[in-house]
Amino acid sequence: MTGAPRGRQLLEVIVRAVVGLLVPLVVFYLLRGAGAGLYLALLVSAVVSALPTAVGLIRTRRINALSAFFAAMVLGSVAVSLLAGDSRFLLAREAILTAVAGTWFLVSAGTRRPLSAVFSKPLLEGRFRWPAHWDELWVRSPRWRRMWRVSSTAWGIGLLADAGARVWLAYTLPPDAVPALATGLYLGTSAVLIVTTSAYYAICGVYRPGSALYPAVEQSVGSSGLP
Repeated sequence: MTGAPRGRQLLEVIVRAVVGLLVPLVVFYLLRGAGAGLYLALLVSAVVSALPTAVGLIRTRRINALSAFFAAMVLGSVAVSLLAGDSRFLLAREAILTAVAGTWFLVSAGTRRPLSAVFSKPLLEGRFRWPAHWDELWVRSPRWRRMWRVSSTAWGIGLLADAGARVWLAYTLPPDAVPALATGLYLGTSAVLIVTTSAYYAICGVYRPGSALYPAVEQSVGSSGLP
């Protein structure tokens, strides 16, 4: 994959994340300000959050592991919103999906496709001082495989903790405060996990071509993506 397509892919991910997080939040508070009921405002904002993913799937007409994950999470959020329940349950709906995502990360850690590697590969392979040829590294380097399994486990645990915090927010705080605080929690959890796992990758030796992360037999191939 060349630099331009990857750059566009990164831009699309950022745009979808911003639209998926901020637009539903704005819609919720606009509806509440206009006098809409809590349940209706939450339901409409959930549907709005699914639009970027739905439009992306319709436009590209293809799906991969990364898009499948996000589609499942976003569309699952809408499905949970349609279940019978009170407003507090609807406020806590993201906790269900976050717990599913955390479990997904944990389960994937024991497979050939840890989710942290699946998410990172399209954006980092051969870029930002990361090596190229990740598939070869996966086969040849036990340390490489362990790194992604550990990071996927960390994301899984972090997301499960996030889910528990969302339930607490939904059932203890004033309802109108929860959507904004839940969005802030998402950003905070993501920031902590990204910083923590990035530091772990650096400790593992990702940015050092001669580190034990890259087997000697891999040096001629695995280091080609490093400056």
